[in-house]
Amino acid sequence: MLSLVAVVATIWLGLSGQLGLYIHPRYFVFTLVMAVIGLALVLAGFGLREKFEVEKTGRARSALTVVGVVLLGVIGVATIVVPPTTLTSATASQREMNSGGTLIEGDADEAAALIGTGDFESLSVKEWVSLLKQSSDPHFYADKTAQITGFVSPDANDPENVFYVARFVVTCCAVDATPIGVPVYLPGWQSNYEPDQWVQVTGLLSVNPSARVTEPLAIDPVEILRVDQPDDPYVY
Repeated sequence: MLSLVAVVATIWLGLSGQLGLYIHPRYFVFTLVMAVIGLALVLAGFGLREKFEVEKTGRARSALTVVGVVLLGVIGVATIVVPPTTLTSATASQREMNSGGTLIEGDADEAAALIGTGDFESLSVKEWVSLLKQSSDPHFYADKTAQITGFVSPDANDPENVFYVARFVVTCCAVDATPIGVPVYLPGWQSNYEPDQWVQVTGLLSVNPSARVTEPLAIDPVEILRVDQPDDPYVY
């Protein structure tokens, strides 16, 4: 019964376009194919079960079986009715920001190509993080306007003055997601924005005035717009 709930929930997430909240898109086809095969096997198992004699159980055990079936039914309905949620700043605070694996050669090359066109506002969070890992020279960024969309994640060392415009990078599934982001220096930001709120920040990168953070550069914002969470909140 548990297997049936699992495979049906997986297929439903795939058909409703929400499977990306759990796994990388490259695994969509494989996961759905395996879920369909699993569903066929589970249904076949139910059919074969009728051919075997089932040992009669006592009243107490039968009651426990009914309770188990009801609980599984509740879990299955909840999986479909309750919308899945994305990872939040609470998860980001438990994992190191911009740690390992965020600087990929392909990302750096793509970022460099975009910089060559002068279209700096087209750079994504991941591309800006890649560039910042390559160089923290403020003169390099002096004339490059950043326009980055992500959720608000307070800096662990200076949450009163600095927050990250953050996203999660998913390489396999949400379990291994890594938070990445670009810091924004804005003292008292909590009076206007809340953690996990999605924003679009526009500004220039300059020396980070906060002496308590590890990032040498931060965005000096000229505009911060509240935006809706995108349909695909993760980056890959």
